[in-house]
Amino acid sequence: MTKRALITGITGQDGSYLAEHLLSEGYEVWGLNRGQANPRKSRVSRLVSELSFVDGDLMDQGSLVSAVDTVQPDEVYNLGAISFVPMSWQQAELVTEVNGLGVLRVLEAIRMVSGLNGSRSPGEHGQIRFYQASSSEMFGKAAETPQRETTLFHPRSPYGAAKAYGHFITRNYRESFGMYAVSGMLFNHESPRRGAEFVTRKISLAVARIKLGLQEKLHLGNLDAVRDWGFAGDYVRAMHLMLQPDEPDDYVIGSGTMHSVRDAVRIAFEHAGLDWQDHVVIDPALVRPAEVEVLCADSAHAQAALGWKPTVDFPELMAMMVDSDLSQVSREHEYGDLLLASNW
Repeated sequence: MTKRALITGITGQDGSYLAEHLLSEGYEVWGLNRGQANPRKSRVSRLVSELSFVDGDLMDQGSLVSAVDTVQPDEVYNLGAISFVPMSWQQAELVTEVNGLGVLRVLEAIRMVSGLNGSRSPGEHGQIRFYQASSSEMFGKAAETPQRETTLFHPRSPYGAAKAYGHFITRNYRESFGMYAVSGMLFNHESPRRGAEFVTRKISLAVARIKLGLQEKLHLGNLDAVRDWGFAGDYVRAMHLMLQPDEPDDYVIGSGTMHSVRDAVRIAFEHAGLDWQDHVVIDPALVRPAEVEVLCADSAHAQAALGWKPTVDFPELMAMMVDSDLSQVSREHEYGDLLLASNW
């Protein structure tokens, strides 16, 4: 029997890569679509033409129940979120509604539709397995480095705090209702499909525009912030692997290698044959109110239990993003179409 997956946030970076991966594994893939006028729906449809869509909104419980009941999925991947951390200080309540309570609503929809609430028996289509996209931002001011599944959370943003709620409510539903529910504590992961507001894509896009003579300076905040960055295509494989074992568990996913924003800048500019110090301007207005200085993953549990390992290292990732943006900016400049919010 063909497995069926429902993905929230399918129009984002991770959703598109996950959809491609699941289709390659023989799944029937459905995406949750919020509103008829979602501009990204057409983009992901062109990228992955075999997708089906169902209407639903993480802020509307009834729509989620209807979506789960319509799709009757074997697996639900909750990737839907407001994912730009700096925005969470400006719209803290909205971010908490979507990234925190949105998780609860998806879990409730699964519970109501599944045999756990009696509307269908567990044996009819199997137990629905649920993946929650947790985040390294939950560790925040980390108590230890590297961070593992047992490291205490100390979020340093409304985003991180909302993600921590989503993580704990997922565990609570697993323990309270016997639900197959797991959380992937994914560290930063990037790609050419990353939104232009994220620092790695902001860098690669600026490098491309500077190289082509369309921009002179790149304004950045804290160059000394350190992250564990990997390739999004690698990380969605881990999401899928987490839902395959007989017993549910939570996993940290990351490369285990730290790089500063300064490293990212240097690698990207050098790849394009440029000296970053000629072009980068430090802007104090871009520094977070409460910075997360060091995040680094210990993925030993995932490597041992799931057999997962990353395949793309950080220099390769930045080179991939710069090359992609050089190609796109050149093409868009030639045709006068500078729609650079996303590279897909």
